[in-house]
Amino acid sequence: MQVTNDMSILKLILDASVPVQLIMLILLGISILSWTFIFAKRSALKQADLQTRRFENDFWSGGDLTMLQQAVASRRAEHGALARIFDAGMSEFAKARRNNPGGDVQTVLDGPRRAMRAAYQREMDSLESRLNFLASAGSVSPYIGLLGTVWGIMHAFLGLANVQQATLASVAPGIAEALIATAIGLFAAIPAVVAYNRYTHDIDRLSIRFDAFVDEFLNILQRQVR
Repeated sequence: MQVTNDMSILKLILDASVPVQLIMLILLGISILSWTFIFAKRSALKQADLQTRRFENDFWSGGDLTMLQQAVASRRAEHGALARIFDAGMSEFAKARRNNPGGDVQTVLDGPRRAMRAAYQREMDSLESRLNFLASAGSVSPYIGLLGTVWGIMHAFLGLANVQQATLASVAPGIAEALIATAIGLFAAIPAVVAYNRYTHDIDRLSIRFDAFVDEFLNILQRQVR
């Protein structure tokens, strides 16, 4: 879109009223934070998916679970969320076997079940961190931009009170600078909403895989107790 020098986007922003400029600055900050969180969360979820696939391959390869647990415990950060859930359950299972060697199955499995559920919740909280900001940015930014637009239009029409004859040339700059606030609000909101929906879907898929693993691992521990 080509604009003249008198109606350039930058000039309209610089000529806007102070409240509108503050609103634009707030929206710019929200947009920068949103994009920062979008790229950071994309990298974190991609790494979490890769670590989960790698650990699932190691777990179902048929190796010794005790050795796998020792390998995970030595490098918890590198093995990922699912490996930490496994480590929590395996460690609690070993303690239960030592402290209650002759106990029934449910008593022995109760500790690992609670430990894995607690670890599962911690990992989900970590994966879902900063998603609330994206949701808030996506829902609030258009309204903040609309506030700037309304204020800018009010300011433009109030400026016509001292003009003998109102023309389109006298009204257009004020309305144009006001609409920029809405445009910036949408620019901040749309990527945040798209990223929030995409990342929520990805986290839900990981959550299903974690849940399935916990149930399958408890079945394996149950067979070992028997």
